Amino acid sequence: MRQIFLLVLLFVVGQWFVKALRRAQTQSRPGAQPGQGAQPGQGAQPGQGAARNADGGANGKAALPEPMVRCAECGVHAPRSESVNVGARSFCSSEHARAYDARTTAQDRPAR
Repeated sequence: MRQIFLLVLLFVVGQWFVKALRRAQTQSRPGAQPGQGAQPGQGAQPGQGAARNADGGANGKAALPEPMVRCAECGVHAPRSESVNVGARSFCSSEHARAYDARTTAQDRPAR
């Protein structure tokens, strides 16, 4: 019985601790004021932190995530702007593009 009581007490204290951490975290954010959050049925308003650009400032436009492409050589996903495109294939680096090209051209050659 004592163990069950201790588990319940531990759970209650843990919930209180998590709630206190969340409250402290929302109060420590710059510009966060209690009571100014979104209400049900209210969309995100520009300037209330709904959209942020790369340097963290509100810009009024929704910043879309960059599309990711899969490397044809190793399968790693990389941002499209950082990938190397050869033909219709995308690669995470120029080394993988060369390795893929060398492997496919070696397979296309007739055996001796």
